[in-house]
Amino acid sequence: MKRIIRNIMLVMAAFVAIASCSDDEKTSTATQLAVLKDSVQIDALNFQVSSGSAIIAVDCDADWTASLTDTSWISISNHAGYGYTDKWSYIKVSVDKNTSDERNTLLTINSGSLSKVITISQNGIGLDPGDPFESAWAFVDNLVLGYNLGNTLDASQDLKTQTWFKPQTVYDWETCWGQPVTTQEIVDAIAAKGFNVIRVPVTWFPHMDSDGNVQTEWMDRVETVVNYVLNTGCYCIVNVMHDSGSRGDRTDSIAWIVADANQYSSISPRYKKLWTQIATRFKGYGEKLLFEAFNEILDENYTWGNPSKASAYETVNKLEQDFVDAVRSTGGNNEYRNLICNPYSAGNSAEKMAGWEPPTDVHPNHILGSVHSYDPYNFCNDNGEWNVETFDASCQEEVDDVIARVAKRYDQTGTPYFYGEFGAIDDGKSMSERIKYAKYVAQQFKSQGTTGLWWMGLFDRTTMTWYESEIVDALFNVMNN
Repeated sequence: MKRIIRNIMLVMAAFVAIASCSDDEKTSTATQLAVLKDSVQIDALNFQVSSGSAIIAVDCDADWTASLTDTSWISISNHAGYGYTDKWSYIKVSVDKNTSDERNTLLTINSGSLSKVITISQNGIGLDPGDPFESAWAFVDNLVLGYNLGNTLDASQDLKTQTWFKPQTVYDWETCWGQPVTTQEIVDAIAAKGFNVIRVPVTWFPHMDSDGNVQTEWMDRVETVVNYVLNTGCYCIVNVMHDSGSRGDRTDSIAWIVADANQYSSISPRYKKLWTQIATRFKGYGEKLLFEAFNEILDENYTWGNPSKASAYETVNKLEQDFVDAVRSTGGNNEYRNLICNPYSAGNSAEKMAGWEPPTDVHPNHILGSVHSYDPYNFCNDNGEWNVETFDASCQEEVDDVIARVAKRYDQTGTPYFYGEFGAIDDGKSMSERIKYAKYVAQQFKSQGTTGLWWMGLFDRTTMTWYESEIVDALFNVMNN
């Protein structure tokens, strides 16, 4: 009986061993070892400047170990694993944001006599030798909050009709949308509140002749306002505003910069000439002056949603390459100036973000991305019967989606970014709910290491009073703590 029992136990042990081998497919000696990402074997792995992670697979038929030569900025989820003959093991590799030069380390995986070494690198924010400007990454790191000096130098009317006012001086254009003439005192008050970047939107077409030459008087006025901003110590952003996009639902739109492949050959020379003139006027200015390619560019049908043609995205990218090339060609400090580019319509949908590619540049780390977000739209704006009056959990979820989507795409392209426009600008909503919005969005900005520029409002430039100071205080309480 003992012999029978012993034989049964031996058979059961053998069965367990066979089952174990069948389940785990483990062998005592490795015969294969490879590392893969996205099912492709790799010898190297690269990360962008921002923090991030990647999943890599270990194809090994015996137990293995993993180690890093440097763990100060990088970590792995596991340092050992089992071997299998019919499946892979996985390691999550995570890196911190790099605030210095490019860095490298080695990931070594050993199994028996086999070894695989993966070189892991992370791009840095280092600049070319002799580069006098701070990097685009440093610019974003230095931002607290920004303000848009809207409805001022960007004010315009349709040149086809000109029915509602007859401008005699540059100041008539500056005030035609209801704002006062900009003064140093106005800009000082904005800066004193804590905003450290002021965007100066500029519409150029009413001040250009048929050959694309900008009137000297207009260029002088733009430079004066830019100096007001720089005198405060703030960063200043100058752009091309309503030359792109459209005027609401008007059929006689004033836009001439259009995301239309069929018009690109005629738009490009005039667009490059405009930026050559702007850049030439400001080429001696320092790093606190930035240029933005254009505002909310639309296609030939003035589509605010996703355009129906993929060529619209390609045209946006080509025009932004024209912008970078034109500015760089003027020399001086423009060789290094930080330049800002936007997706189609400055929008943040998944399709618009995927369609955007950063332009190539002669120097690294001087290109920035920017998007606009008035999300949730029905809360941030007055949308009649579709208005959302309460900033609730569903609103928070919508903000979360935007923030995550934008961060993911810019991380993929290795581009620092910020929100060029945002805000709960419908002052018909209750102040308490708008404050909830302000706090929540600021928290999300801060979590991603970025910030935004509120669109106008908050401050009455005529009376020099902060009539929505509660929102301003809510924003800064988050961003400064």
